Amino acid sequence: MLFGRCRALAAVVILLSAAPSFAQQLGNDLPPGARPIFPQGMEIPSSATPTPALPLPDLTKRENFSAAMQLIILLTVLSLAPAILIMMTSFTRIIIVLSLLRQALGTQQLPPNQVLIGLSMFMTFLVMGPTWQRVNSEALQPYMNGSMDQKTALVKAQEPVREFMLEQITRSGNEEDVFLFHEFANRGKALPEKLNTSEVGTMTLIPAFMLSELKTAFLLGFKVYLPFLIIDMVISSVLISMGMMMLPPVLISLPFKLLLFVLVDGWRLIVHGLMGSFLVT
Repeated sequence: MLFGRCRALAAVVILLSAAPSFAQQLGNDLPPGARPIFPQGMEIPSSATPTPALPLPDLTKRENFSAAMQLIILLTVLSLAPAILIMMTSFTRIIIVLSLLRQALGTQQLPPNQVLIGLSMFMTFLVMGPTWQRVNSEALQPYMNGSMDQKTALVKAQEPVREFMLEQITRSGNEEDVFLFHEFANRGKALPEKLNTSEVGTMTLIPAFMLSELKTAFLLGFKVYLPFLIIDMVISSVLISMGMMMLPPVLISLPFKLLLFVLVDGWRLIVHGLMGSFLVT
């Protein structure tokens, strides 16, 4: 028993004496830049010291962007595209009017949401086509060709979109919405009686444009809703006069509303009126 303990003690002594040389060999065998793990209290060999970190490239230059960084930026822009589409284009007015039209017809979920959103998107593409062409020719293409820096391209890209939003606000007569948000954005400052368009910031113009679009969309929706409301009232009066109070009026008025809407070519009239409301006269 004593002999076995002596052998174990001798083995431990031999391992401890060989640990520094083993650690030195381990540090030499590791790949460049890797750091070995040493026992606590043991001196780290000089060959195992980490290499100094390389300086970061200048990311303000386009040529220093890697493919991975460009992919990240592209995904970020694509994730923000739906918000830009809703807030800065004609999509809001179109989808609200079409949704109110569906409720006025009383067809529940027909047409489905996918159909209304798809129709609204393509109508938005047609309405915003000239604006997006200006953004492409005045900002995107010069930036891609290297003749314009990123900051200048961003400013140039905002100009056509700002002109579209200001034009729609002016046509709808909702200039007070711009003053409202501009006043809250510059609270505590003396504001002039007349406000130039150049003094209105983009972050102020976007919510003012959305508020103006909501007001205009509900006004158009009321005009669309009115003839169908008259049909519902007439059908209800006829059913009550006939003593058929237990029969739902919607069940009788729905075929008449669909027939009237088809006879007057309602979809074409609605789409023509919506797209025409954005055109410059």
